Amino acid sequence: MISSPTRRQLLAGAAALAAPAFIQTARAADGLRMADQRGNVQAVMQAAGVLDNLPYELIWSEFAAAAPLIEAVNAGAVDGGNVGDAPFTFGFAAGVRMKAIAVSRSSQQGTAILVNDDSPARKFSDLAGKRVATGRGSVGHFLVLMALRQARMDVSAIQLTFLQPADAKAALLSGSIDAWSTWEPYTSQLELLNHGRQVANGVGLTPGLGYQIATDAAIAGKRPMLEDFVVRMTRARKWAATHPKEYAAFWARLMKFPEAVPQQWFGRTRIDIVPADDAVFRDEQGVIDVYAAAGMLARTFEAKTAIDAGFNAAVARGNGVV
Repeated sequence: MISSPTRRQLLAGAAALAAPAFIQTARAADGLRMADQRGNVQAVMQAAGVLDNLPYELIWSEFAAAAPLIEAVNAGAVDGGNVGDAPFTFGFAAGVRMKAIAVSRSSQQGTAILVNDDSPARKFSDLAGKRVATGRGSVGHFLVLMALRQARMDVSAIQLTFLQPADAKAALLSGSIDAWSTWEPYTSQLELLNHGRQVANGVGLTPGLGYQIATDAAIAGKRPMLEDFVVRMTRARKWAATHPKEYAAFWARLMKFPEAVPQQWFGRTRIDIVPADDAVFRDEQGVIDVYAAAGMLARTFEAKTAIDAGFNAAVARGNGVV
């Protein structure tokens, strides 16, 4: 069953958002304690109706971005959560005892570097010498590194600033920074509601991997629950991919956003849960290698050591593959 709503924060010292009414904070060691980023996995599972008749208690906690979510995973305050490939790479390299148990791939038009509409910048190279904000170790950070590489620019060519999404958005709108590298739904929100525009996006630059992660302790002690969760999450993503209008309407009501925001997001972004295979390992290794080359990882590692392919059978069941 789903626990009753609460607005308490998960961690006193973590940079988590106060949770809205539909998010629950972890209250017990029993059951499955899942962290989420705003309007992500819980929203799609609710919309798809896959959370009915759970044989275990499922307790949710919400975070503004991947970095504080991984802090909660590291502290053992949650059993797992959903993050992008870049923050997962940072966390695993830093020694967080976790594995990726399910892999998603998404189209990358919504992972983008944005400027205000009155900016003279028309392409990424126009940002030379400018102030660009993103989250440290985020998919936005990875996009900046890849855009620099594509433009044959050194990282010193821009003034890179690390900010959480709310602060970065405010800074861009106020003119304190010149560009913001971010992800959905922030991208569609800025484009539609604040007249922002893209000067680069992740198409052809970022692999679009996302991970459902779990702590080593949860994998050892709660594997049947995690497998069931992966099956349900996979079914939910499959439903969302074929019902983008219905999902957009549900998401807009849930998050109290204009429906145009999720309509644009889901109209250009399809998220599929895929097996952890050689292509996934290769793409994740590419993320590892880019960050390692930039001297930003505490240690390097092989992608296969960070991804538990033993959950592939659960992904197959969720996708309807016998």
